[in-house]
Amino acid sequence: MKKLLLLPFFALLMVMSCQEEVVEITEPTEGEALVATSELTSLMKSTSTKDGSEDNIIDNANCLSVNFPVSVIANGVEIVINSKEDYALIETAFNESDDDDDSLEIVYPITVTLSDFSEVKVNNLQELLVLVQQCTGENQDDDDIECIDFQYPFSFSVYNTSFQVIEVVTIESDRQLYRFIYRVRQGEVFASINFPITMVLSDGSIVVVNNNQELQQTIKAAKDTCNEDDNNDYHDDDFTKDRLDNLLMTCPWVVYEMQRNQNNLNDLYREYTIAFYPENVVKVRRRNGDLLTGIWTTRITDRGALIKLEFDTLVDFSLEWFVYDIEYGRIKLFQEGGNKIILTKNCDIVFDITKDRIENYLQECYWRVARLNVNGTDNENDYIGTPLKFFANNVVKIRINGEFVTGTYNILAQNAGFILQINLEGRPNLNLEWLITFLEPGLIKLEAPNSQMVLEKHCFDVDTDLVFIDTILSVGTWEVSLYQDGTVNKTENYFMYTINFSLTGLVKVTDPNYGITFGSWLSYRNEGLYLGLNFGVQAPFQTLNNRWKIVSITANRIELKDFSSTGSIERILVLERQ
Repeated sequence: MKKLLLLPFFALLMVMSCQEEVVEITEPTEGEALVATSELTSLMKSTSTKDGSEDNIIDNANCLSVNFPVSVIANGVEIVINSKEDYALIETAFNESDDDDDSLEIVYPITVTLSDFSEVKVNNLQELLVLVQQCTGENQDDDDIECIDFQYPFSFSVYNTSFQVIEVVTIESDRQLYRFIYRVRQGEVFASINFPITMVLSDGSIVVVNNNQELQQTIKAAKDTCNEDDNNDYHDDDFTKDRLDNLLMTCPWVVYEMQRNQNNLNDLYREYTIAFYPENVVKVRRRNGDLLTGIWTTRITDRGALIKLEFDTLVDFSLEWFVYDIEYGRIKLFQEGGNKIILTKNCDIVFDITKDRIENYLQECYWRVARLNVNGTDNENDYIGTPLKFFANNVVKIRINGEFVTGTYNILAQNAGFILQINLEGRPNLNLEWLITFLEPGLIKLEAPNSQMVLEKHCFDVDTDLVFIDTILSVGTWEVSLYQDGTVNKTENYFMYTINFSLTGLVKVTDPNYGITFGSWLSYRNEGLYLGLNFGVQAPFQTLNNRWKIVSITANRIELKDFSSTGSIERILVLERQ
């Protein structure tokens, strides 16, 4: 595994050593090692810097953003801005009048986020102008790089001064990366990127980089390749027809959100797929696989770019839509009267789904039951740590307590689409006829009457972070050093118990009287690193059945947290090697 070393120069003079219990570290060459103030760390800082130009219609400032919610008065009309999509409401208010002297007032106080992600409370216009004056002007060079982005998550390995791995840190946002790189540039941490990582260009295409040299070259090559739209006009007034047409035809687009005449139509149209073809042909694939064909055209006006869709049957799509925002991999369409579509780009989707293609896809890797709701009851917790594996000849296996239970499956073509039948003894919640509603690399969504299931792909020995975690856990014996439920410390419930993890997916608990409890475990990635633990109903470990977020891991310690839906910490579990 190659790593980007982010080290002060004096670290090159140290003796680099590594114990067997940590990941192998290759001594860097002079070309691989970087000082904290190197060009690459500067490029990474600029790429993760917060871009403040998206809301220039409000603040006329490229280096800061106004936090939601914020109230403004546009041409005498008060508007509450709760999301990026609401910027279009300001543009609509401006467009209702032919008078070019548009006015906008902000209702104070507000909070703004600066380019370094710090937040400042602003009480009046004078205080805002002081901050705005610190930004560069319209379309002037600034520090942030907007034409390329990091695809999250990815991770760093953090070292001590002897170059031993002491922590793996997962980065999941620009904010986290900016602050981590700041610490690197200050010489507070020694770290290396765990390659490969993926970069996303402004047109939605991706580039996989494998070392620091490739990363530096990729960012430098891309940083000036797009229009950063750092003017004070609303998004995409300067978008050309050719550029828009080419963007639409690069890949299929998936309906993420839809509203028509102020009615929320997400349940009806979410995950419909749209493909734009030459000669103005557009095709929409329903969730059941049906294809509908229509016509698309684009034009550029003083108001901006517009897309017109015409279908005989899909009347909700048939409208001329104003392009009010374009991000990498996402297009947002708007029209007055409460009409909105958000499309996300997905180059992996194939329109022509066949039975053979589905079977080959299922057989590529294991599949983790991420969601299972049957007749209104959530059942996915029954499948923590127990992935499915589909084989040729219609054989399916589920791994429970490190052993496989064998069943059968079948793919059927019906009028509604393709059906996945599963037959596993003792698993009635899986044994339904599942309509395949969404199929893309890494994800399958299925529906049955009053039931939904989501499967996520899990390939062993591919993700270097997961290999590191599995290797660490499978060595030696572990114990619960901390279990905190809310504010209550319940660690004493687990005194004298020992835990062993096997690479087969078996977790074995031995109690003080040498009784043994078996369970299942699985480390996986899902916008972060997780450890699934499933001890069945055996007390006291049944309370630890959960998909735990991995906060940190070393050779002798792993810290896990359970977060609520609002992001607050509900439970903490720490395992330490004996």
